[in-house]
Amino acid sequence: MSGRSTADPEPGTRRRDAEASKAAIVRAARHLFVRHAYADITLKAVAERAGVSAPLIVKYFGNKEGLFAHLLSFDEDADALLDAPLEELGRHMVVLVLTRQAEGRGDPVLRIVFAPLHSGHGDTLRANFRTQVVDRLTRRLTGPDAALRAELAVGMLVGIGVMYGIARGDAVRSADVADLADRCSPPLQALLTPPHDNGSHVV
Repeated sequence: MSGRSTADPEPGTRRRDAEASKAAIVRAARHLFVRHAYADITLKAVAERAGVSAPLIVKYFGNKEGLFAHLLSFDEDADALLDAPLEELGRHMVVLVLTRQAEGRGDPVLRIVFAPLHSGHGDTLRANFRTQVVDRLTRRLTGPDAALRAELAVGMLVGIGVMYGIARGDAVRSADVADLADRCSPPLQALLTPPHDNGSHVV
């Protein structure tokens, strides 16, 4: 006979609850991260916004440094951002950025805009952004000027996110995501997979 009380939640339920709590903590920390300097953010403030206790944040992330180390990393966001075949990647990235913004789940690249707020942590944010987002995208590309094309493509995504989430452009925010993707994806995709030069240059 199992020693588990019938009042105890099932393991799968506990796991889902933990994942939901972690997601709420990360969302709350991101919200504060883009509005306040690192030194001014407390675990208490994060906990209050997330609707959890400060000790729960410590349980999941260790301390404030551990929580913000998670925020300073773009690894998980880059996994989602680059999760499409190269020939479809432009539209995928635009839709992801806009959908996450619309749903309040956090733009995968927009945190880089706030690096100047965070002193030494801003330097870490910049370094992670370059290696985990821009360099990963560069390695996906073929042809000349891959690094330049990757930087320009990511810059376009940041600009879209700024207009939607920071400038809060009325026309952009009221438009359909599919329509915005139709308009924004072609120039972005042209950077990712530029048309062949048809051998017109001199070798």
